[in-house]
Amino acid sequence: MHLTGKHVNYYHICHRKLWLFHHGISFQHTHANVADGTLLHQTAYPQRATRYREIQLDGIRIDFYDPHDRVVHEIKRSNKLEQASVAQLQYYLLVLERHGVPEPTGLLEYPKLRQTQTVVLTEADRAAIPQWEAAIAGIVEQEVCPPVINKPLCKQCSYYEFCYVGE
Repeated sequence: MHLTGKHVNYYHICHRKLWLFHHGISFQHTHANVADGTLLHQTAYPQRATRYREIQLDGIRIDFYDPHDRVVHEIKRSNKLEQASVAQLQYYLLVLERHGVPEPTGLLEYPKLRQTQTVVLTEADRAAIPQWEAAIAGIVEQEVCPPVINKPLCKQCSYYEFCYVGE
């Protein structure tokens, strides 16, 4: 099974969202936050497409990679789910390392907040990520969808109506 950055991101947010996404159940095309994020991604740094490369490796797609400085640029609309965004970027860095890129780094960018955060891969991260991969595989291979987590972040999720339809 090839994992994507979204698998890792969703693993750190909600196992139910991860399971639904993996099984092809998506409501992202109808959610305003997703549309806003897509527009931000396309317009925040218009010069990026000419300066950096898009690369695909082992199921991941990195939109903005600087091969000269070995920097992955990841754009997010908000820092509310920062842990999940950092984990996703760390996963990208490990995949690059697995393909022979020495010491890649990442920049997590929040254009609306005018903030950036440098992300590096530590030995602890290198040890944790294979555990994430195994846990993700275990979750998506389950026959039954994990339960609703019922947290405040659920109200902003594209799966909200699906998860709470009976309430």
